[in-house]
Amino acid sequence: MLTSICRGVMLDERIAEQGEWGYRPAEGAVSAVNPPSFVWRPQSGLTWQVECKSEQGSIYTVENLEFNVHCPPQMFRPGKYRWRYRGQDSKGEYTQWSKTRTFTIANEAVTMPLPVRDELLSRIPKTHPRLFLRPENIGKLVKLSKGKMKGQYNGLIEECEKILKDPPSTEEPPKYPEGTVVQSEVWYSMWWPNRKYTIKVLDSAATLGFTYILSGNEKYGLLAKRLLMECAEWDPKGSTGFVYNDEAGMPYNYYFARTYTFVNDLLTEAEKQKCRAVMKVRGEEMYNHLCPEHLWNPYNSHSNRAWHFLGEVAIAFHGEIEGADDWLWFAMNVFYNVYPVWSDDDGGWHEGINYWLGYQKRFTWWIDVMREAMGINAFDKPYYGKVGYYAMYLYPPGMAANGFGDLVFRRKAQDYRTLMSVFAAQAQNSYWQWYVDQLGGPVYGKRYIGFIRGAQLTIEAQSPDELPASRLFKGTGRAYLNTQITDAKESVQVVFKSDPFGTMSHGYEANNSFLLWGYGKRLLIRTGRRDDYGGEHHSNWMWSTRSVNNITVNGKGQRKRPATAVGEITSFKTTPEIDIVVGEAGGAYEEPLERYSRAIIFVKPELVIVYDRLVASQDSTFEYWLHAINEIAVDGQHHITVTNDDVLCNVDFLAPASLTFTQTDQYDPNPLPKVTLREWHLTAKTPNEQKQIEFVTLYRVHRKGQRIGTVAELEKVEGGYVLKASTADGSVTALLPFDDSATMLQAEELQTKGKIAVRFERDGMDAKTVIEN
Repeated sequence: MLTSICRGVMLDERIAEQGEWGYRPAEGAVSAVNPPSFVWRPQSGLTWQVECKSEQGSIYTVENLEFNVHCPPQMFRPGKYRWRYRGQDSKGEYTQWSKTRTFTIANEAVTMPLPVRDELLSRIPKTHPRLFLRPENIGKLVKLSKGKMKGQYNGLIEECEKILKDPPSTEEPPKYPEGTVVQSEVWYSMWWPNRKYTIKVLDSAATLGFTYILSGNEKYGLLAKRLLMECAEWDPKGSTGFVYNDEAGMPYNYYFARTYTFVNDLLTEAEKQKCRAVMKVRGEEMYNHLCPEHLWNPYNSHSNRAWHFLGEVAIAFHGEIEGADDWLWFAMNVFYNVYPVWSDDDGGWHEGINYWLGYQKRFTWWIDVMREAMGINAFDKPYYGKVGYYAMYLYPPGMAANGFGDLVFRRKAQDYRTLMSVFAAQAQNSYWQWYVDQLGGPVYGKRYIGFIRGAQLTIEAQSPDELPASRLFKGTGRAYLNTQITDAKESVQVVFKSDPFGTMSHGYEANNSFLLWGYGKRLLIRTGRRDDYGGEHHSNWMWSTRSVNNITVNGKGQRKRPATAVGEITSFKTTPEIDIVVGEAGGAYEEPLERYSRAIIFVKPELVIVYDRLVASQDSTFEYWLHAINEIAVDGQHHITVTNDDVLCNVDFLAPASLTFTQTDQYDPNPLPKVTLREWHLTAKTPNEQKQIEFVTLYRVHRKGQRIGTVAELEKVEGGYVLKASTADGSVTALLPFDDSATMLQAEELQTKGKIAVRFERDGMDAKTVIEN
């Protein structure tokens, strides 16, 4: 609603909607950062005042804020606080104060104040270079190039000599033919190739310019200058303009800025003015697209790299382009108040690990730039204290094509070696260094970026043996359950998703889905292959609940890609013997369910129990979907086998009874003819319509010829089920309640009220009992 007004100025205090950043600190929040970031709903025509009061009575007040975000330049005492805000219009009239929100700053909160604007700008070198290195640090790098980094330096020289012999073309890329339809074949044939073309010429220029600084070899600098000035002739709003084609416009802007700062001493004043004129147009185009929209609506994939590329341009042209300092102040407010967006402090990433890799790789450039230009350490952010665990737990050494999110089929553990090398060195995390060492040791990237990072501190590796083998990333609704994280080929892994970000953007898979790996082999998988972004196969199969290991109701699944199709991991518990994770996703469906709770119980290493509780709004049929790379053998509902080479998974649908099965290797719809991939899709359908149902399904993962348990008994009792199952070396008892009522479930020494309880008796060892938290 619109709050009542003071002197005619209305304050818009509508609650934040899904997809908006929201009011922060939220009511009752505990801030892991000191000071906290304040965020509120934007409103045009107003500047802002924020007031924050501690329990002890101390007050922090700031006014004349231009943005709807604010990170104070000072620490607060840990403890409880209340905050509010109000607006002021151009006539000096105030709105009434907003509602008051309370929050707490934790004792262990990390210190990360945002310096005031003038101080921040004063840290930038007055002369060039300004990106990735400072003028006063050139001597150190030159010394390293002649010493311990001579090999890397020689690689730079070799690269520059190749560019000298065959310089890239600087002819401006063409625009799309008139009438070209976005995402048509003609459009695709130019959209990405124009990006690659732009990168080739301007990254070559930046490499030449950086190597010129180290070597003093003017021929490198002069070629860099020529490439720079010829690209400066391109139409700033043409084929490489940010709005016209952001995938070409973004690299143009940051590679141009890097080259400009690297060869600045070779440019005449007229050439500098030409570069400034070009980048004023290009920078303003980015700034106007991003600011202030991104501060409240930050869930745009491309914008989440564009803002820090704009920051690079701003630093390179600080004091030289009118408005450049505004661009930088905006970028720093994004970093402190609205980043990262696809995660929380756990270190996960909603869009999946392929996009995590691409976006974090580019963001580490900004990490380097902020550190050198302004002395800001990104690893003070709680997220960056945990960021490396995301790859380490999802992709143990030897893993490939794993996880949820767009385009993950491309990836293997080795792909994270360079990024994790950077994270390990800069965060000084010995576990991440161990992971890097398992992948072959540190590598820091190519060309000048790799050289700069090679000069940074290293850290001694530490084995993760003392860490738990499973990990929860609650903020992005991911749980990675492993028997161990040192070698995927000797491990069983369950990946589970129930995501509070919903199914938006590239993290589109349905909530309460799971994946199953065994001994380095994919068993139960996510399916499809992106052939055309947003095309028929991508949007109607891969975005569909039918494409993952999940459940549809009356043939309908969860809503496709809205922020409102949310899930939540409501319980997680890990021990060396047993893991339990529970997710809730009933509200995510096209026709919302009253309940859809999926619990996964992992008795390591052999037995996975999946317990599903669904309550529909009316009598319904339910379809349980499983997917594999090979045809699934079905001999009734208790004898189903998934096979991948020498690794098998035996599947037993203990409940409900009388399921009917269909199987196909066709998608609905199939991808374009260029994609020949086919995978197998098994559907188990309930025989009758009913409002409430429970599925109890056992999965036994093993190598061919390996001894496993074969006994499984399920008894329905008042209030739930009692499951008893054998394993290769023991027995498992699980109590599975129907609901959260007070009905007591009991089996021998095990009992529970409304919570899942599991007891594992391994031969010759004390029994282990785990109860859902």
